[in-house]
Order: sequence, then C-alpha cells, then structure tokens
Amino acid sequence: MDPPVYDTLILSDVHLGAETSRAQDATRVLKQNRFRRLILLGDIFADLNFRRLTKEHWKFLGYIRKLSNPKRKVEVIWVEGNHDQGLTDVMSHLVGVRVYGEYGWEYGGLRHLAIHGHQFDRFGVNSVRLNYLGTLLYLQLQKLDFKGKPVARLIDRLNTRWLRMSPKVASGALFHARQHGAQRIFCGHTHAAMQQIEDGIHYYNAGGWTDSRPTYITIGAEGVEIHEYHGERFDDGGSGDEPGDIDSAFDESSAESEFHENEYENIGS
Repeated sequence: MDPPVYDTLILSDVHLGAETSRAQDATRVLKQNRFRRLILLGDIFADLNFRRLTKEHWKFLGYIRKLSNPKRKVEVIWVEGNHDQGLTDVMSHLVGVRVYGEYGWEYGGLRHLAIHGHQFDRFGVNSVRLNYLGTLLYLQLQKLDFKGKPVARLIDRLNTRWLRMSPKVASGALFHARQHGAQRIFCGHTHAAMQQIEDGIHYYNAGGWTDSRPTYITIGAEGVEIHEYHGERFDDGGSGDEPGDIDSAFDESSAESEFHENEYENIGS
C-alpha cells in the first residue's frame, strides 16, 4: 500500500550547527514521507556561523534544495525563526527557498497560519544580547558534554520550563490566530510538541530536533497529526533510503556537490 500524500509537513527547530542537531534523522523523515508542501518552521540554524555545519547538516540542506526543484512539485516554505535572523538574504541562493516572517494558506476550507513563535516570547525578544550569550554558552557545553549530550539537553529542557515558554507561546499564538481569522496555527520555538484548542481555534507546536524525542506535524485528509520519530540514527556509509522514498527518480549526488561550503563558512562569523 502506497504511503499517504500529505498536504503539508511541518518541521521546526533543527538547529543546524549545534552538536545535538538530529539533522540525519530529519532528512530521513523527509525522505520517508510524501507531501505537497514543506514548511520549515524556523530555527533551522543554531546561529549564523556556517563553519559549525557538519557533513550531515549540509546533506539536510542539500535535500531541501532538491525538494525545491520545480520537477518535484513540492512547495517549500521557510519561516524565519529567531536563530535564523540575518540569513534571509542568503537562503534563496543557498537552497532556492523563499523566507517568510509568517505564512498562511487554505486547506480543507480552513485558514492555516505558520509562525515560529518567538514573537510571543517577550523574554527572548527583549533580551537579544542575553540570548546570544546563552547560545554561545550552550554550544560550548555541547563540546564539553558527555556522549548523548545529556547536560546540554537538560539545560534546554530546564530553560523551556523556567521561562514557561510553551503556555506563553500557545497563548500568544491563539490570540494571533483569532486576530487574523485563522482556525489553525502552528509554531515551533519551545522544542516541546503540544496541541491546544481555545474558542474553536487549534494551536499546534511542532517540537524540535535536538532532543531524544524529535517530532514533526502532518496535515492531510485525516486531519492534523503530531508524529514522534522513533527511527534509529543511520551511519554515514548508509544510503538512508527507505521504502516509499520519493527521491529515487532524481540524482542522489552528495551534499558537497550541491554546495561549495567554503563559500558560506564565514557568513555571520
């Protein structure tokens, strides 16, 4: 039986450049699913220093570039997150994708909105310098951390709970959806997948890809679903191909042939 073709797949907070980024697994999810629209819902990068990108991070970007090929008939949308700010001018050239502050579309007779969610996090918005210093400390901890990065992941979870970002972002997003006549609104930013209904408006958070329980969202005939990725990491030597992989009809050249890494490594450094 053929896998379903979703109207939209939403992936958020991959944080390319961070050592805890599960870019390999995110790429596998994109290959395993079929969809007409892909929304990258912000914080796809950890920061603007491209020197931190690993081979697998470049492969993720290479696959996004492949998906944006008009032959695939997949609409690829990049919604800017707070960690992505400053990359808008280079993203179109890098992966052939337009970057939006927020994105709206109609499906199934309902108005949908996608916005990263940092706009509803007053502490993050009003403490840009503190956030930047926190990111540097977080990246340094990743280098010193043990296998599996338990310390960095614990700090990430404690930070989310301490700032109570999940309810703050949910509340702000629901108000934003109400103001813009949307019945469904999708965010990231908190790294915590969740859903909430208020006055007939549905809020969904896509979670993130830096922890042991990465999640993504699909929208289709069966409604909106939050999926938790349970697959294992695959080796560099593996192809990553899966039954139903839609990539077989296209050239599978390496990420290095898609990009000249040295051309971008000093961006934002």
